[in-house]
Amino acid sequence: MKQRIITFLLFVAVMTSCGTIGNDLMGAYNMTQCEYSYKSISGLTLSGINLSNGVTAANALKLTSVLAGKSSSIPLNFTINMNVKNPNQSAAMLNNLQYNIKIDGVNLTNGVMNQNMNIPAGNTSTMPLTIGVDVASLIKDNTQSSVVNIVKNFVGIGSEKSNVTVELKPSFNIGGQTIASPNYIPVSFSFGGNKK
Repeated sequence: MKQRIITFLLFVAVMTSCGTIGNDLMGAYNMTQCEYSYKSISGLTLSGINLSNGVTAANALKLTSVLAGKSSSIPLNFTINMNVKNPNQSAAMLNNLQYNIKIDGVNLTNGVMNQNMNIPAGNTSTMPLTIGVDVASLIKDNTQSSVVNIVKNFVGIGSEKSNVTVELKPSFNIGGQTIASPNYIPVSFSFGGNKK
């Protein structure tokens, strides 16, 4: 009898473990099937100038001076908020995320978001990617006009649209092991430019 109880408990433990692994696998697979889209940019600052609510007359002069000058460092900080829609019949899950961001052919940045996400079936959640780059370094590696156009579009004064590609590579916890997606998920959108 004792042997049967031990065998039964081992069977329950194995089945529970397999269920967890199965849920992890399904959640990971669902994350790769989600629909990713651009939502907004928030927390925008350039050289300490808060531009989250647009360009004011007071900071327009500072902004022009920063973009026209020869500063050795021009910090640009912002958060790209991505919509993640889960069209699946069960939750979508990830444990962290690698990302690459390219704007108008310029490799803006790459990084890692260390944040668990669990998106219930049929729901949409916001995935925030907090970015910090040095515009002066970007200008050294690219043409000044292309980088300045990108910055102008961020702050809402650009004349030509910028094309953005965000590549997302989620990682998943499956049975206690972290496994990265073999491929990046591309998300493309445009922003900025004069509105006619």
